[in-house]
Amino acid sequence: MIPQPKQNVQEISPYVPGKPIEEVRRELGLKGEILKLASNENPLGPSPLALAALRQGLTGVHLYPDDSCYYLGRRLAGHLGVAEDQLIFGNGAVEVIDFVMKSYVSPGDHVVLADQSFIMYAIAAKVAGARATVVPLRDHTHDLDAMARAVDARTKVVFVVNPNNPTGTAFGQRQASAFLRKVPRSCLVVFDEAYYEYVDDPAFPDSIGLLAEHPNLIVLRTFSKIYGLAGLRVGYGIGHPDLIAAIRKVRLPFNVGLLSQLACRAAIGDRRHVARSRRVNAAGKKYLYARFQALGVPAVPSQGNFILIDTGRDSQPVFLAMQQLGVIVRPVKNYGMPTQLRVTVGTPPQNRRLVAALKKALAGRSR
Repeated sequence: MIPQPKQNVQEISPYVPGKPIEEVRRELGLKGEILKLASNENPLGPSPLALAALRQGLTGVHLYPDDSCYYLGRRLAGHLGVAEDQLIFGNGAVEVIDFVMKSYVSPGDHVVLADQSFIMYAIAAKVAGARATVVPLRDHTHDLDAMARAVDARTKVVFVVNPNNPTGTAFGQRQASAFLRKVPRSCLVVFDEAYYEYVDDPAFPDSIGLLAEHPNLIVLRTFSKIYGLAGLRVGYGIGHPDLIAAIRKVRLPFNVGLLSQLACRAAIGDRRHVARSRRVNAAGKKYLYARFQALGVPAVPSQGNFILIDTGRDSQPVFLAMQQLGVIVRPVKNYGMPTQLRVTVGTPPQNRRLVAALKKALAGRSR
């Protein structure tokens, strides 16, 4: 016999990330180049300015990092137009989610989240021992009216992902404002905007602008997506200074590494890389929508750097056939979507290879 974890931990279905390239190569014995379009990483790679900062900072890795992320905070605050005491940094935005739960949610408290959205919120609620109300999506996006109605006297946090993952859909400023007015200020609202920099809808909410009127709002963003620094694991939250001060109390020391801080500081200033990433993504989505339509594969219009497609059948054989062809995509059966796949938008050659592999997989071919 070994010690048993808490009951709520036993009930958790762990988060399953997209498979790394080397794992697929090892499992399937594949040769040649393997294309990973499963985890919404930037196909252009990291900012060149970030790479230069990493090289320059290598000689300092024997030292502990700046625990307060002082210089990164100053740079980011200036970029966003907020005060430095409105920022909290984490080892990826998922760590900031953990901070929020530790700071505000006790066993038996209530949280509200959307179904078929980023699965880590359901896991975080389970870890905290909270009661969770999971609200179904409407037209592939958050049903904000239903989520507001789900809030009760015990609700401590409402989690909203915009654009939503894995559907890529988004709601606008009008919907965001109306929703925030309906939620009592005693309840924390989390807007997860990991894909914010890819959004091209002019109606997308000015979430930072909403902070002044709604001090119970915290906005999450990340350096993992458009900045191409997923391997360095830096995300952040933006909120009222008092809210951020409370969350900082549960942060472990030195949670953001020295090199990560240097790279993110440099990447913030690389407007050329961000602009190019947006252009490549927009062109890639346009190409893929047309190709998916030609294949008779429905696709959900996306505000992110990924597209949700419906294979019209059990997606697992399609996913496995594409892996045999050296193209890794993401099945989303664990989101209650047994026929869908989520595919990251790549560069033009990568997108062509993705379409070719999908066509073969749909025809039942893995060679």
